[in-house]
Amino acid sequence: MANNKILHICQQITPYIAENEESYLCRQLSQAMQEHGNEIRTFMPRYGCVNERRNQLHEVIRLSGMNLIINDDDHQLIIKVASIPSARIQIYFIDNDDFFSRKALVANEEGKEFEDNDARMLFYARGVLETVKKLQWKPTVVHCHGWFSAIAPLYLRNMYKDDPMLCDAKIVVSLYEDKFSTPLNAELANKLRNEGVPKKNLASLATPSYDNLMRFVIDNVDGVVAGSAKADSELLDYARKQGKAILDYQSPEEENFYDNYDRFYEELV
Repeated sequence: MANNKILHICQQITPYIAENEESYLCRQLSQAMQEHGNEIRTFMPRYGCVNERRNQLHEVIRLSGMNLIINDDDHQLIIKVASIPSARIQIYFIDNDDFFSRKALVANEEGKEFEDNDARMLFYARGVLETVKKLQWKPTVVHCHGWFSAIAPLYLRNMYKDDPMLCDAKIVVSLYEDKFSTPLNAELANKLRNEGVPKKNLASLATPSYDNLMRFVIDNVDGVVAGSAKADSELLDYARKQGKAILDYQSPEEENFYDNYDRFYEELV
């Protein structure tokens, strides 16, 4: 039985978001890894569609109140928490009125992706990592689920590379079927440069498409997981060519499904 500290940075988790392949896996994986003897911290954005009263979210005052500067603007970081009693796990929520009050995840009712998704991603990643530091909790593994969480590895490998709480963590990214279709804001590369990512490394983000972003992210992680049967096969091939550890897709119905995740983490560490 493993005994790692695993930080799950999730794009969505059921029951707070309608159940789908990704939200279900994030929910089940957090519980399963805890039951395997690991220590878990799990985060997701507090989207405006998350019903705080029904899900009994409450603010953690000692963790809230920090201001994060994103694109030269101050944004207040609010941390909330809720419990899933049946799983005996807590979910931490990153909240901010500027980014997460809207009643949607990453696109409006017409399916148009939000123009500030890049800034929302930056705030979310920074918010998670700063909260982990405040908790004085040193993760062994950081597992990012979905593209919305994918900025976190870039921060870990650059801004936080010398931080004693975060510098030693092995980083994993899960690829799912979800993609964004419209490239992110063209200023993303400049924003990351201002956050400490060397300019020479940012050429691939001149056009911040899904493929370009995820290839750059893969360059900065230790392992890649196919979280969906329809995860981009070209990105998985790219990860293999880069020598990354790979956990190929498997059905959650398989007998050893969670054992395989636990073993994958252990082999990375």
